[in-house]
Amino acid sequence: MKRAILIGKQGSGKTTLMRCVERMTATEGKTQMVSYHDAFIDTPGEYMEVRGMNRALIVTAADADVVALLHPCPDDEPRFPPQFASIFPKEVVGIVTKTDLAREGDIERAVDILELAGVGRIFKISALCGRDIDEFAAYLSRGTYNGASGGDAGCATNC
Repeated sequence: MKRAILIGKQGSGKTTLMRCVERMTATEGKTQMVSYHDAFIDTPGEYMEVRGMNRALIVTAADADVVALLHPCPDDEPRFPPQFASIFPKEVVGIVTKTDLAREGDIERAVDILELAGVGRIFKISALCGRDIDEFAAYLSRGTYNGASGGDAGCATNC
């Protein structure tokens, strides 16, 4: 399985996504420091929000196979500088989170923001609904997604 570093602002759904994919049931509070798990490196939102701390993300990403930039709906403010993905010498994917909260046009704006950041593939997910969590989990486990469904990846399916 690939290990992904999750990068995004506070409240973008990094820890929730990790819990869903790894089928974790324990709840934790806000991520206070970088934490290493089987398939993920979970980072505090401040590392992205405070530009001076971006260097910590770059160094920590060396331990990951893939970089995942998360942008939540609805949020119109770009959090990543243009071509931010180019600073990582590895694959960078984008993840639009909280799609269950999206208003008209929110998902498209989030995709535009992630594309401007220079990501390759983009996943559109909702941990609340379990929407497309399996697709991302399959990507991590095989590097590709063949369309096979493995269930709800441990998250709710009430949307």
